[in-house]
This record gives sequence, C-alpha cells and structure tokens, in this order.
Amino acid sequence: MISTVSSPERLPSARVTGSLRRWLLVTAVALACLGGLALAVDLDVARWCKTGHIPKEIMRFLNFSEVFAHGIGVATLLLTAAVLDPTLGGRRAIPRFGTLPVSRDFVRMAITAFTGGIMANLIKETLVDRIRPRAADLGMAASALATFGDSLAANIASHSDANSFPSGHAATAAGFAAALSWKYPRGTWLFVALATAAAAQRVASSAHYPSDVLLGAAVGLVGAALVLGTARPEARSEDATVSSVPD
Repeated sequence: MISTVSSPERLPSARVTGSLRRWLLVTAVALACLGGLALAVDLDVARWCKTGHIPKEIMRFLNFSEVFAHGIGVATLLLTAAVLDPTLGGRRAIPRFGTLPVSRDFVRMAITAFTGGIMANLIKETLVDRIRPRAADLGMAASALATFGDSLAANIASHSDANSFPSGHAATAAGFAAALSWKYPRGTWLFVALATAAAAQRVASSAHYPSDVLLGAAVGLVGAALVLGTARPEARSEDATVSSVPD
C-alpha cells in the first residue's frame, strides 16, 4: 500500500493569507465609500422596497439567506462545519484546561464572524440613531440625512427601530464570509454571494437603507482584518486527507 499526503506546497494563496489584512481593509474602504455615495439613493430604494414590488420567490430566497447573517444561524453553520471538517476539531492540550473541543481555526473563525456585528451594534447603540425604513415616514424626508435622529419616527415598535445604522447583520455576514474564505478559499465566491444576499435582504425587508448595509459590511471586514491578520489556517480538510492505493 502506498500512502500519499498533501505536500507543504499546498498552502493557501497569498491573497488569503499573507496579504489578507490588506485585502480586507482595501475592500472595507471601498464599501465605506460606496456607502457614502449610497446616501443619494437611500430614500428612493427604501420607498420602492416598502411598496412590495419585489417578487415573492426572490424575497423568499433573500429571507432564507438571512441565516448567513443572524447570530444563531451563523453559530449553527459553524457547528455544522466543525462536524463535517475534522480539522476544526480540538487537537491541542491546554494546561489546566485539558483538550479543547475545537481547534484554534474554529475559535478564530467564530471570533471573526461575530466581531464585526458587535462593533456595528456598539456604534448604533452609543453613537448613531437612525430610523429604520419600516418605522419612518419617508414621505416627509427631504434627504437621507433626515433619517438620522428621530424626526421621521412614525411607527416605533421597539428601541431597535431607531438603530438602523450601521447594519449588524451585514457586518456579521461580511465577517463570516471572510472567515469561511480564509479557511476554505475555493468557496470564496459562494460565501461572498451569500453575504451579499443576506445584506440585500435587510434592505428588501425595509430593515435598513443601502448605506447601512454597505457601511455595516465595511465594519465587518475591518473586524475580520483585526482578527485574522496575516494568520494561516493550521490545517485544511484536504491536507488532512490521506489516500491509499494498492501496490
């Protein structure tokens, strides 16, 4: 029997390892700039979404994609990955704590996924008030700037209705996509698409304005850059696979 194991050359590309922080920060700056420009269309998009013109099937898909941005959904997906990927299982003995049930990669991915959302929530809770589209009288708004504060409040059902900016869901989705792309670079396009759909759902459901989700995603990528930095995953599931063939 001849056993073959992946060679050390099968390391992640520089784009998702050595230059990861720079790539995430550049993308975050680009999203932040787009968020500033999006203020010009915030009201038009919000009014259109509130009229319910989005086809039901598209809305159904967008609502499904919210699992990629919701805390419970992200936790469930992370646990699913840990069950399916042996490299996310615990393998290190920690003094006085025994063996961790999950690997350092799993811990880093979890922290990355939630850091952006926590940062966004801190901003909206302590620095910025903005009425969500669903709770605002958009007909009274002269510009998107009027949505900041509570002058347009029309249907405040909870404190959350005044916490539109930035989007915590978009921040979480962006951070989660970054974490998954760091570990599984082949799926980057899929993770980005899911994060985009999750952010779009927040606009389509009148929970946020376009600028909210763009700035939220930027915050999520900044959080990912802080956590992931230039670190490499400890192992890849394909690297851990040993294939055997008969002589």
